[in-house]
Order: sequence, then structure tokens, then C-alpha cells
Amino acid sequence: QVQLVESGGGSVQAGGSLRLSCTASGYTTSGVCMGWFRQSPGKEREEVADIDSFGRKSYADSVKGRFTISKDNSKNALYLQMNSLKPEDTAMYYCAASMNWYCRPGRKGDFGYWGQGTQVTVSS
Repeated sequence: QVQLVESGGGSVQAGGSLRLSCTASGYTTSGVCMGWFRQSPGKEREEVADIDSFGRKSYADSVKGRFTISKDNSKNALYLQMNSLKPEDTAMYYCAASMNWYCRPGRKGDFGYWGQGTQVTVSS
């Protein structure tokens, strides 16, 4: 059984920080691409960041310089450090895992496993 569980969401004022965590069970994170996505009401789910099996990272333009994706393969965990949060960052955040070692940014169909989501709300 493969399961992804997110945590760390919450409510924060603009300019604040949050650290999201995603714990994977049933497989190892070391050999696959993993990513963070977000979705707000009325909008499509969009990719925020991803990291491949070599630790190479990619970010959406809207979060570059503010968010950092990382993973700890020994813990089968994925993280998203979010700094300088803005109201437009408000969304449900999901972690996802691909069956490929490489990442294709924006290709939601490559990700076969998804977490249940954790809500992030940023107020002004």
C-alpha cells in the first residue's frame, strides 16, 4: 500500500512562514520524482515545485526565491519550506509522487500518487 500524508498547513499572516511535510509509506522516495501542487477554488491544480532522484529542483515562477523543496530519503519524507507568504499563496497543498526518476514540470499526469492535502491560508 502506497500512502502520502501531508501536514504543516495552517493560517498565517502575510510575510510569515510555514513548513509543509509529506511522509511516504509503502515505497522509497529515493528513486522517483516528487512534487508539491496547490489548488484554490475555481482554479486548476498547479505545480509549485518538484525534486528528482538526483535532488535537482524546479519551481514555479510565482514561488521562486520564497519556497524551497527538499526531501530526506532516509525518512521517506518530502518538505516545502514557505517563506514570505502572500495572500495569493492561499490554497490546498498536495504532495505527489511519480513513477519516474525524472521530473517533467507541470505534467500532473506523471504523478500517480497523491496525498489528501493540507490547507494553507495567508491573510493580509
